[in-house]
Amino acid sequence: MAITADRKTEIIKEFGAREGDTGSPEVQIAVLTEHITNLTEHLRSHKKDFATRRGLLTMVGRRSRLLRYLRGKSTERYKTIVSKLGLRH
Repeated sequence: MAITADRKTEIIKEFGAREGDTGSPEVQIAVLTEHITNLTEHLRSHKKDFATRRGLLTMVGRRSRLLRYLRGKSTERYKTIVSKLGLRH
């Protein structure tokens, strides 16, 4: 259910602007997307896990706010992250 340290390091290398970049919106959005994907799979088999569902909705809201921030700051970076992660068809 949780992201492994190796997987998180891969995400940071792929989406970070430089090495060790964990705070940029792109990295935060990518890590949240990975968490959301894992929790969605968990909830498919555990339909009554309402505490996890609440956490999932919190993460979706946080990712949405980060995407909105990035869209206002740099449209090009926003389009790049959305296409790389396959969000918003």
